Amino acid sequence: MTADAQTRPGPDTRLGEPYAAREEERITRLEQILSTLPHVMEILISIRDLALPDGWLVSGGIYQSVWNVLTGRPALHGLKDFDVIYFDGSDLSWEAEDVVIRKVNAALPDLAPLLEVRNQARVHLWYEQRFGRPYRPLDCSIDSLTTYAARTHAVAARLDRTAGSCSRLPSALQISSPCASSPTTCSRTSRHMSRRRSG
Repeated sequence: MTADAQTRPGPDTRLGEPYAAREEERITRLEQILSTLPHVMEILISIRDLALPDGWLVSGGIYQSVWNVLTGRPALHGLKDFDVIYFDGSDLSWEAEDVVIRKVNAALPDLAPLLEVRNQARVHLWYEQRFGRPYRPLDCSIDSLTTYAARTHAVAARLDRTAGSCSRLPSALQISSPCASSPTTCSRTSRHMSRRRSG
């Protein structure tokens, strides 16, 4: 963590300004914000403790939560759902996915109505029928971020199984801004950054 990030009180509005802060500072501040949100931490802890394969919390549950902190809104303002993704290519049946959905819902009963749990290994099997356009098979959970319409949406977080204070965040966007979003570059790769925090 940089000294500047350590001493700056409250939300850092520079998170949404592409050239106002270094990537490392944005990641640090994003981690700080997420760690103060009980509903986000509950989900991250459950993803870790349930050992969902390649499990992540992605998209709106992160960026909308961050926007709410930066703009002083209630924690759940504007949140349509929390997207929990995982990748299990060993069983692509709906029945297997439903077992995981029920398991996650049972672990988070208060948030269950807002949870959207999906196995990214089988999205290509139903996507075209539902949305009218083809969807390529994915290589892993984070590969799904390259298909999102905007960079702002392409953000993910999880807790490391070996350290509760360790989070990993793909560096897929200039950290969320409620005022602007940029299109993704539909590549098949995603750069990852990780950081350990003490305490």
